[in-house]
Amino acid sequence: MDEKADLLKHLRARRADLLGKLDGLGEYDARRPMTPTGTNLLGLVKHVSSVELGYFGEVFGRPSGRELPWLADDAPLDADMWAGPGESRADIVELHEFSAAHSDATIEALPLDAAGEVPWWPQERRHVTLHQILVHMCVETARHAGHADIIRELIDGAVGNGAQDPNIPGRTPEQWAQHRATLEAAALGNAADQGD
Repeated sequence: MDEKADLLKHLRARRADLLGKLDGLGEYDARRPMTPTGTNLLGLVKHVSSVELGYFGEVFGRPSGRELPWLADDAPLDADMWAGPGESRADIVELHEFSAAHSDATIEALPLDAAGEVPWWPQERRHVTLHQILVHMCVETARHAGHADIIRELIDGAVGNGAQDPNIPGRTPEQWAQHRATLEAAALGNAADQGD
């Protein structure tokens, strides 16, 4: 597999990981803020989809033609990080699919050394290649998929990528509670030893 195909494979996998965190959730749980800063699952999907359209669209002179009102100058602060009134889950999932298709078309059409310009980056960093942006979006998407992992666990206890995920130990709820208690005791003991 060549390098571009390998990077695209990883980007697609991380997109699927992120979107999969919505599976089985009702509207409220998909939207509800789970951190003091308002992080929520549908907002993470909306944000990553929006960002990807910019990086694989405008940066390489291939705008999608899709208007994103939440990125307008007069939009509410952080409007790309939550589903506003009138925005359905279906709307955001469709945006995710549209963004992925547009981005994939750019990636497939251009060589890794294709030049682009990121106008929202500082002048000294804004001249980039497709390779740089592919790596950047793999990292960006993985970061937000990690956020989504934690948010989903806080909502309903679901962890990993389903029951067959080999990276998640097969513990019962009681075993997880014991594991957490062990970690809490270790943290408290260490804090006491350090004088905290």
